[in-house]
Amino acid sequence: MLTLVFSVQLLAQVSPPTNSYSNPWMDYWTFSNTNTWQTALGYSAVSWTNLGVSFLGDGTAVVVDDSTNAAWLQYNVWEADGTTNLTVDVGSVAMWFAPNSWASQGQGGTGPGCWAPLLETGAYTTNADYGWWSILIDPAGSNILFSAQDGNGNETNYITAPFDWVSNMFHLVVLTYSSTNAALYVDGNLLTNGPGVSVYPSLEVLSNGMWLGSDSTGSNQCHGIIDDVSTYNFPLDAGTISGMYVMNEIYYFGNPANALISQAPSQPETTPVFEAISGAGYLVAISTNTSGCINSSNVWLTNTMATVTTNGVNLTFTIAGGSNGLAYDIFATPALVSPLTNGIWTWMGQGYQCITYTIEPALTNDAVFLLLGTPQDSDSDGLTDAYELLVSHTNPHTNDTSGDGMLDGWKVLWGMNPMINNSALPSQRANYVYDGTGRLETLFGTNGEAFNFDAEGNITLDQP
Repeated sequence: MLTLVFSVQLLAQVSPPTNSYSNPWMDYWTFSNTNTWQTALGYSAVSWTNLGVSFLGDGTAVVVDDSTNAAWLQYNVWEADGTTNLTVDVGSVAMWFAPNSWASQGQGGTGPGCWAPLLETGAYTTNADYGWWSILIDPAGSNILFSAQDGNGNETNYITAPFDWVSNMFHLVVLTYSSTNAALYVDGNLLTNGPGVSVYPSLEVLSNGMWLGSDSTGSNQCHGIIDDVSTYNFPLDAGTISGMYVMNEIYYFGNPANALISQAPSQPETTPVFEAISGAGYLVAISTNTSGCINSSNVWLTNTMATVTTNGVNLTFTIAGGSNGLAYDIFATPALVSPLTNGIWTWMGQGYQCITYTIEPALTNDAVFLLLGTPQDSDSDGLTDAYELLVSHTNPHTNDTSGDGMLDGWKVLWGMNPMINNSALPSQRANYVYDGTGRLETLFGTNGEAFNFDAEGNITLDQP
């Protein structure tokens, strides 16, 4: 096992927003303290089990995803000193969320497979005889809901808003609610409104606490990654929510995975098949051995050797198997996780069978694991399936993940975020108005009728 990696600079963890007078939120969860899962105000979790950690966001994020065991993260609604962490009649809840092991059925996945809470207090019962309040995702991963029960037989589903999720891609979810209105926002945009809140659990039920990412039993889990949760005792306005998204999106969408290993330079090719990310990258061919070369449906790395030098460690390896003339991607990560697609992978370059390569410059830091990807590009968007699953986290079966009409490959090549629908953002559109008269430098005489224009909008002058 190799123990070296490229030297890079990690994006800093975002601090909770404050102002010079007071915190606008009731409490804030960055999950940077994984020993007690302490909040920004210093309150530890009441209980937790089978949690994971992810670095796909702005730093440390909590993962609630255990396929065989109960998993939960519980906090008080009210602390012993009187501090309130959640209000259920009027307020706001904001959080960044990404599925960890699923995608919506609309994105070719299976959804979380259960009613998946993002934040919940109380417990759902079929006859509404206890009390329950929840922001959750349906089993197909196709809708976000806000629902409640009061324990007296009353149940209300305030909001059901369609939304599709892609594995490992974060979105900012904000719910605002009061006696007159409820509203759900995703990535700074209003999804839908709902009626005013009138049904919610009793004080006795609330005294048992609240859960992030699961229900109170830990059996219904969001199977996802939660980060930067904040609660408020008033409804946030649309401008504040939009600003919250704009200020923090770079840490989530500009990640992807915080780039612990530098991405290799790409040499895009357009023939015979469009490849958005291609070329040798950091791989330097040092020898070719075709005598023992075989074609195979499998491809693997062999003859791996690490040599210590004054500049670091030179790593060499040979690509074996595969097919002659096909380029195979090399990816690197500083740590292996399960599943592999949750790791922090970066593209190192492309190599060919039976050729021995070295990675230059020499490796200089702690740990690196290599993975070999095949050239398969299921959706013909210029990105291999392996690149989409490991690096860009786009959908390998949809060539336009964001739905804005641009191929994922082009957006990655241009340095754009393939998860954002750029056509829906006015700030990223160029709108031109052409005034033909503005092309005139000098005009004499009296104009008694309208100007005539040619096909390009230029003014045409009548000859005498």
